[in-house]
Amino acid sequence: MANPVLANRLAQVGFIVRDVEATKIKFAEFFGVPVPPTCDGGKYEVTGTTVNGEPAPDANCFMAFFDLENIQLELIQPNGVKSTWQDFLDEHGEGIHHIAFPVKNTDEKIKAAEKFGAVCVQRGKYGGGNGEYAYLDFTKDLKCLMETLESY
Repeated sequence: MANPVLANRLAQVGFIVRDVEATKIKFAEFFGVPVPPTCDGGKYEVTGTTVNGEPAPDANCFMAFFDLENIQLELIQPNGVKSTWQDFLDEHGEGIHHIAFPVKNTDEKIKAAEKFGAVCVQRGKYGGGNGEYAYLDFTKDLKCLMETLESY
């Protein structure tokens, strides 16, 4: 069997929402779990966020995470500045934004994804600087955005 382009195990499903505080309460009720804390995406000095290859110092969001038995659910409320999160909200409204895969060597995975036909639309480090992510647009062929998650 050939090597997967990204990975063959899902880590996360990400939703774009207008109000992370209200939405996380409803998801907590639905899953029967405690309401998780909200965090922001971190400071640009740490994240180094790029959108379509350009520095995006003001792109940020509020997030809440549910660690379920078999997958993590992420809620993302964009801050109104150009980003893949805000673009999705503006174009599609609330809903599933991406599926994410745990990877090693983000650079290699981005190259493999680009060879497959994807475009890297946003990239940065986790807010704590302990990993990095990349959003890859596979919508032409695979009908969705995918995210790589590399924890250090």
